[in-house]
Order: sequence, then structure tokens, then C-alpha cells
Amino acid sequence: QVQLVESGGGLVQAGGSLRLSCAASGRTFGRYAMGWFRQAPGKEREFVAAVTWSGANTYYADSVKGRFTISRDNAKNTVYLQMDSLKPEDTAIYYCAASTYYSGSTNSHDYNYWGQGTQVTVSS
Repeated sequence: QVQLVESGGGLVQAGGSLRLSCAASGRTFGRYAMGWFRQAPGKEREFVAAVTWSGANTYYADSVKGRFTISRDNAKNTVYLQMDSLKPEDTAIYYCAASTYYSGSTNSHDYNYWGQGTQVTVSS
């Protein structure tokens, strides 16, 4: 079992930056592949970024590639999402997720633990 708590969301102007953090409980954080997803009002949850167990490989949705960076610090049981050049269409609730079995997956069904989400609002 792992519990995930996101932080770092907020209101930012277009072109600005935010860094989201996701703190995980437990001693086996390094065994979980991690991902970030987001859900905008009236839309389905969508994949944003993923990182493998070791952090050696990362994956991004085309819509955020080149602007967002996912990373993890296994010593601190934390995964990060650095978001630069933010756009109004990035406005959503951002969720951190952990997967026991699937590394680098873009499919939300492959993740078995989820945080409560943090709101990101980008104004134009």
C-alpha cells in the first residue's frame, strides 16, 4: 500500500511555471512506477507524464512535451512535475498515481494508487 499526497498547485498566468510534488508514504517507493494525469471540467482524465521505477526513462503526452518535466527522488519518496510555459488549456486537476506492475504506462487503468489531486489554473 502507498498513500500519495500532491501539492504545489495554484493560479498562474499563461507563460508561467509551477512545480507539483507528490509525496508517497511507505518504504517501497522505488518499486512503484509513477505518473501524472489531469482532468479538466467536462473532460476525461488524461495522461500527462510517467517515470519508470529508477527514473531512467520518462514519457510525456504530446500536448506537454518540451514544456513539462517529470522526475523522482526515491530517497525523498517524492515525484515532481515541473510545468513551464503554461497555457490556459493546462487548467485541470492534476493527479499523481503509482503503478505496482506497469512502468511508463500512459493508461490510467494500469495505476492502482491515486492521490487526491491538486488544482492548477492558468489564466490568459
